[in-house]
Amino acid sequence: MTKLAFLMSATINSSVAKTNKPTLVFVHGYLGGSAQWSDQVDYFSRDYTVITPDLPGFGLHNHLPPVDSITSFAQYVLTQLDQQEIGNFFLLGHSMGGMIVQEIIRLAPHRISKLVLYGTGPIGNMPGRFETIEQSQQRLQQDGVAMTAKRIAATWFADGKNGNGYQACADIAKKASLPAGLAALTAMKNWSGEAELPNIKAPTLVLWGDLDKSYLWPLPQQLWQEIPNASLSVVAQCSHAVHLEKPALFNDILADFLKHSPV
Repeated sequence: MTKLAFLMSATINSSVAKTNKPTLVFVHGYLGGSAQWSDQVDYFSRDYTVITPDLPGFGLHNHLPPVDSITSFAQYVLTQLDQQEIGNFFLLGHSMGGMIVQEIIRLAPHRISKLVLYGTGPIGNMPGRFETIEQSQQRLQQDGVAMTAKRIAATWFADGKNGNGYQACADIAKKASLPAGLAALTAMKNWSGEAELPNIKAPTLVLWGDLDKSYLWPLPQQLWQEIPNASLSVVAQCSHAVHLEKPALFNDILADFLKHSPV
């Protein structure tokens, strides 16, 4: 696969005007997309230039070729930011996006002002996950994207399919292409960022819902304990999609970290 070719030619999902606002980048996770950040775009656009890229094969970029490594996802995001002439930025990654942003800060540590690792961990093959990566791949091939989107999205909410934001989340998940869904699972399975945790120098917030079924407590705990300048926020009675289950609280936590934590 000629990854560099499509990285350089990929369309950009948002146009950035030249402003004096700092830039805040949200990187979605597996079966995610830019549309999931609508509450955050509304809230943070007052003070930040907000960028919400769709990863290749997902959301608005579901027509792009699949990516099968976390490093290639990271290079994709950096290429989009380069095309928009963005230098330094605040960076948040959710779930698989949390792995991607750990790679971004490894590749370009001088560009990240602050880092938020949300609902994620330092390894992609997550122990204790609601099902193994291999099981997810098998069921995705067997059931297809639409059914898998509904099933997996339900695990991201404390109240399952009755959770606040579930339907919108499932609808976004359905947009993923089958090859991208399979390739991204391979990317996660083969990735580890454990060795790099002590090298993360940016002020970091580890944000986690205490009912998360994908990333059990030992994973965010490891991020918090091994990243030198990390703080921790645990949101009670939320699963994997805190920003959809309790968007106002999520936004307040994030805003406080961005504005008041030391750089």
